[in-house]
Amino acid sequence: MDVAVIGAGPAGLMAAEVLAAGGARVTVYECMPSVGRKFLLAGRGGLNLTHSEPLDQFLQRYREAMPHLRFAIEAFPPDALRAWSEALGQPTFVGSSGRIFPQAMKASPLLRAWLRRLDQSGVQLALRHRWTGWSANGELQFEAPEGLTSLKPDAAVIALGGASWPKLGADGGWIDSFKAKGVEIAPLRAANSGFRVGWSDLFRNRFEGQPLKGVALSFGGETMRGEATITREGIEGGAIYALSAPIRDAVLAHGEAVLHIALRPDLAKSDLTTRVSAPRQKQSMSTYLRKAAGLSPVAIGLLQEATIAAGLNLSAMDSETLAALINAVPVKLTGVASIERAISTAGGITFNEIDEHYMLHKLPGVFVAGEMLDWEAPTGGYLLQACFATGAAAGRGALNYLKR
Repeated sequence: MDVAVIGAGPAGLMAAEVLAAGGARVTVYECMPSVGRKFLLAGRGGLNLTHSEPLDQFLQRYREAMPHLRFAIEAFPPDALRAWSEALGQPTFVGSSGRIFPQAMKASPLLRAWLRRLDQSGVQLALRHRWTGWSANGELQFEAPEGLTSLKPDAAVIALGGASWPKLGADGGWIDSFKAKGVEIAPLRAANSGFRVGWSDLFRNRFEGQPLKGVALSFGGETMRGEATITREGIEGGAIYALSAPIRDAVLAHGEAVLHIALRPDLAKSDLTTRVSAPRQKQSMSTYLRKAAGLSPVAIGLLQEATIAAGLNLSAMDSETLAALINAVPVKLTGVASIERAISTAGGITFNEIDEHYMLHKLPGVFVAGEMLDWEAPTGGYLLQACFATGAAAGRGALNYLKR
């Protein structure tokens, strides 16, 4: 049983592991000179493998894709992913937010141990092999160092990712090959991305790169507490990413969306009103807001930016109006940040194109997994969990196909 796995990210490598354990001869084809480049990037600030929340709650994070992903994630849930990591010599721990990390925090020790185990199981790596689609007689074609090569394995698992961070290998170049086979693909869109804001030069130059800490962001009836960071073009960060799907859809539909930021969400309106009722005396407005409301310089700058944009005057506001504004600062988002800089992508091969084993209806023996599929999830471990789980599901599906 010869199986080609195309793409050496988490989904592809997990498919390769399952296939090799099932007795298949596996070769993993990767266009880059090394494997797992985006996986390594994800671990740069601490590799968030998965999350510890109850599985029913966990599954809800996948929104409309949840019914399609449920079986794969239930078959390879967070506890199984933790056990898998520990078996590779990388025990995990639960952070204060419920997120799960390897104790080493980095991706590189885990990836090195994984590649050793894959090598011991007989998995072959073919690097610098860029898949270019199918030939007229159905062979897989690759641009390789030795030139154009082709092969026709007994089955194939394709896990080429979305289109975020294309310099790491996932550039969406697979789309045309699948469309030529009649496979339906939802347009790729930025997910877990930042957004553009028309900051004034004064605000941008002073506060670019500075974080808004301990804030609460609200949009479309959803609120998320956390951090956001001012960028030269707009705003990004964990709390933004958690709301990025509805914000993105609103911006794409209407050209803009208004996000509201609570700068002191820990204070009730009455308490905040009392604080900003104190006499200002001869203090500047910035000094007064820092002392009375406990606002950071970047929070004060954001408040001033919003009031100027709205043609309002902070100094002329009564205490109730000021308190209300502090905990509902409107920020107009005018665009979605580039998909090349997004953490992940939405869109991809629609679920109606695959069966319950992740095999394409129109291409028997061809299985797909990971971010190529039409799903998205917030950061927090949900992205990697679904990549690992769908890779394992596609590997099992290919084994079942080969044994029929």
